[in-house]
Amino acid sequence: QVQLVESGGGLVQAGGSLRLSCVLSGLTFSRCTMGWFRQAPGKDREFVATISWSSGRTYYTDAVKGRFTISRDNAKNTVYLQMNSLKPEDTAVYYCAADRSLRSPLTTRATDYGYWGQGTPVTVSS
Repeated sequence: QVQLVESGGGLVQAGGSLRLSCVLSGLTFSRCTMGWFRQAPGKDREFVATISWSSGRTYYTDAVKGRFTISRDNAKNTVYLQMNSLKPEDTAVYYCAADRSLRSPLTTRATDYGYWGQGTPVTVSS
């Protein structure tokens, strides 16, 4: 059974930081591209960041470049999202996702990720 369990969300003031974690079980983590997506109230789910299974190459949506960092620890089956300089518009439920297809190049399409966590809420107050 595949499970992705996110943690680390919460309430933070604008300008603050949070680190999200996501632990994957049931798949070979080192062979999964991992992604973070978010969904704000009343909006569609959107891509945030992704990290490749092989080279550790990363890609970010423009809105978070320079503020967010995605990383992975294959020994712990965990992917992280370090979020700095948070803004109220970053408020959303953040979802971790896994793609085991070994595709290249990296994908930002939610439909390419076959496995999802339950989400962790992030609220940034102004």
